[in-house]
Amino acid sequence: MTIKHTLLPLCLAATLSAGAQKPAAKAAPKPAAFQLKYESFTLPNGLKVILHEDHSDPIVAVSTVVHVGSNREKPGKTGFAHFFEHMSFNHSENTPRGANRKLIPEWGGNRNGGTWSDGTVYYEVIPKDAFEKILWIDSDRLGFMINTVTKEALEKEIQVVKNEKRQNYDNVAYGSTGEVILSNLYPKEHPYNWTVIGSLPDLQAASLDDVKEFYDRYYGAANATLVIAGDIDAKKTKERVQYWFGEIRRGPSVQPLKPQAARLTETRSLSFEDNFAKLPEYTVVFPTVEQYHPDSYPLAILAQLLTGSKQAPLYKTVVTERKLAPNVSANHQAKELAGEFYLRVRGNADTDLDQVKSALEEGLARFEKEGFTDAQLSHIKTGLETSLYSGLESILSKAQRLGRDNEFKGDPGYVMKEAGLWQGVTRADVLRVYNQYIKGKPYVATSFVPKGKIDLAVNGAKPATVWTEPIVQGVANEDVAPGADAVFTKTKTKNDRSEPAFGEMPLFRMPAVWTDKLPNGIKVYGIPSSEIPVVNFEVVIRGGHFADPLDKSGVAALLASLMTQGTAGKTPAELEAAIDALGASISMTATNEELRLRASCLSRNFMPTLALVQEILLQPRWDKTEYDRIYTATKTAIKGREANATVLAGINFNKLLYGTGHILGHPAGGTKESVARITLDDLKAYYSTWVKPSAASIHLVGAVPQADAMKGFSGLALAWQGSAPALPAYTVPASDKGGTVYFIDIPGAKQSVLYVGKMGVSATDPDATGISFANEVLGVNSSGRLTQVLRIGKGYTYGASSQQVRSAERAPFVAVTSVRANATLASLQIIQDMLRDYGTTFTEKEVEVTRNKVLKGSTLDYETLNAKLGLLNEISKYGRPLRYVEEDQQQLVKMKLADYQRLIGTHFKESDMVYLVVGDKATQLEEVRKLGKKVVQLDVDGNPVSF
Repeated sequence: MTIKHTLLPLCLAATLSAGAQKPAAKAAPKPAAFQLKYESFTLPNGLKVILHEDHSDPIVAVSTVVHVGSNREKPGKTGFAHFFEHMSFNHSENTPRGANRKLIPEWGGNRNGGTWSDGTVYYEVIPKDAFEKILWIDSDRLGFMINTVTKEALEKEIQVVKNEKRQNYDNVAYGSTGEVILSNLYPKEHPYNWTVIGSLPDLQAASLDDVKEFYDRYYGAANATLVIAGDIDAKKTKERVQYWFGEIRRGPSVQPLKPQAARLTETRSLSFEDNFAKLPEYTVVFPTVEQYHPDSYPLAILAQLLTGSKQAPLYKTVVTERKLAPNVSANHQAKELAGEFYLRVRGNADTDLDQVKSALEEGLARFEKEGFTDAQLSHIKTGLETSLYSGLESILSKAQRLGRDNEFKGDPGYVMKEAGLWQGVTRADVLRVYNQYIKGKPYVATSFVPKGKIDLAVNGAKPATVWTEPIVQGVANEDVAPGADAVFTKTKTKNDRSEPAFGEMPLFRMPAVWTDKLPNGIKVYGIPSSEIPVVNFEVVIRGGHFADPLDKSGVAALLASLMTQGTAGKTPAELEAAIDALGASISMTATNEELRLRASCLSRNFMPTLALVQEILLQPRWDKTEYDRIYTATKTAIKGREANATVLAGINFNKLLYGTGHILGHPAGGTKESVARITLDDLKAYYSTWVKPSAASIHLVGAVPQADAMKGFSGLALAWQGSAPALPAYTVPASDKGGTVYFIDIPGAKQSVLYVGKMGVSATDPDATGISFANEVLGVNSSGRLTQVLRIGKGYTYGASSQQVRSAERAPFVAVTSVRANATLASLQIIQDMLRDYGTTFTEKEVEVTRNKVLKGSTLDYETLNAKLGLLNEISKYGRPLRYVEEDQQQLVKMKLADYQRLIGTHFKESDMVYLVVGDKATQLEEVRKLGKKVVQLDVDGNPVSF
């Protein structure tokens, strides 16, 4: 997993009001001092250790930050830090092969790793009974893995990383933008000249000697920070850390790298015809300063001043006035050695990027002339306070932040100073960094345009060079297996490094749920939570896409977008300003079966935020200008999704199962045909019919007492009346497509997206919970058979999973993966055989594995405010008991092997499965025919086409 770590937070939804500078308003109250208590110490071998106790949930997060990222690589060996991260998960001297990827999920835990330009992190969140086992695995990986690496394991992992690159960079629109920008922004000798993922030729050339050299150089104890956070006893934990980590070698001294800002002497403009893009995109990047530099804070605020609201100058010139794109974004990315200030516009279809460039220049000129108000600056700072708390909500996020700040700043408690740093940014600071880093300064610009439309690129842009991988037919040349275990002499240690026993098993206990009812009949569900001074709440209205007219798919989605664009008494800009003055966020979305109006705010601002939610819900503005903008943005999004093979697969898989006579056979966001039929009057009709309290429920989680919440919601009850009709009735068609393979052509695709599934059951079906349990061994997380075989065993994919989708209507059971193109047939055969044999190979061992995964995994699943909102939604939508998770656990404990085999035999039949492949027809269609099933080709809209 490749991730980017930047200072928290960078991209915040800030509200900016228009106009020139006005007299300073009354100073905002100083935020309360934020505290994140921790202990820190250093082992004799140099390992830096931080402990944070949090007993709110019976879980522990362990995070190891190693101070080595892609900036330590050499030209010709790019991508190696990330590749080594992958290798580190495979094996170590004292743990079984695959323990990390398979055993940790079976213990109820989550695990992963990430590499960015400056570092690598390994992390787990586990039920507390597995804490000692995680110390065992993590310490062995850090100190005792290198002797276990074999040539076969290396070659297999090379294929996995190559699949990740194809999936996330080479097989998606705009995936090469970063490569073009970095190689032109930084000179060849600069550590940021290449991307974290690196190049495929470099990855392919990686050798065992490279792995050992990298480990010896950078993976010593003194080059890492270990953070343990959660339900721990600090004194005992210190002893166990010394036991497990104390014998790891110190490693050679790794000298810090000094900041190296990119020093452009001229503007560079590059163009690229993107095989997958359907929309033109223009990106501008200015070189700036490194992380923790004092200027990084006003630069991040500057980004929001330029683009973060409807009154921001670049938004006005690009979106509102010239109507060139649905949006414009800016952000400052500060890294260890240097920083980058980004402006990005993905234009509407066939937009000339010269016009986008001109609009950006006009917007910057307007910023220079009109400036910004103190109120705008204050609103951004208030939003930063909310974001600061929300960004430290989970125990893992706390561990990650403590570790990163310790390793890169030398101060694990730096986050506690950050609110003050944001608050200290002045008007003069913002104007100074604009003049110093942006105004009139050289930059790198990229014009990524659809294939065959180079005329849309900015005039004078030079063609960019991007290495393109050829599709090689057949898997033989890349078909690899992990091979036998390495033969080595085990490193002698003073302490016994055999697997420790489990501690006492924790079980998830449902939090206290309060329920109430408003005078207009709305049921209210709440969970108290006071860990952070934030409250999340939502009004959920039954209907959503399900209530769309059959020939006007997309009405609910358009309505949800429009509802937050002003109210009858507030213009869109005024509503934005009111929300951001509170440091709140309010959004409305349309799902298949609901409209969801959700808000998040500081607890002290609950009442005024609720007042705005009520105003949005009951006083729509019906702003025609905003409707036209959203309508255009919707059409642009529909065109843009043609570039996303995974999205196309999901939309067309639903169409195959539900058919065109069922609303769920049509995408919730609409099609180009359905959206063309929609008018503003359709949105008004939907609102007047379906947005009624009889179809609503309210959910609240956070530091607001029940009495205060009900007092606030009582005003909504008095003002909101009426009943919604029954939802339309649809019949899910009987399946006649089982055993058929459908193929959608994406010319030149480096990977094939595979969907294999059938119509499943409703979430209210008596078998629904049992099906989810029966699926654990097949396709849930990295311990599932799909990932264990397709990724771990074969190296065909970056990941694979399966699930029974939950909804009130019957919903699909589906297995999904994205495999390298020349492994399409082999992957289909594996999935086919796995489904055929699942029932007969599901034994008493799998019963026990499932029981452990689910029972212990539940302790992790409901930690955050939004996760707790999910609990309330499950209760209110499906009428489940207030303690339903505990009741499901009791059901699980009682299930026998015969119960699983009945469920698998009924709901997992391979002969009922529909196969969908989205990939390169020229190389894969004839291969797919060899599966021996009927093959039907579809266009991107799911309509049959002749061969």
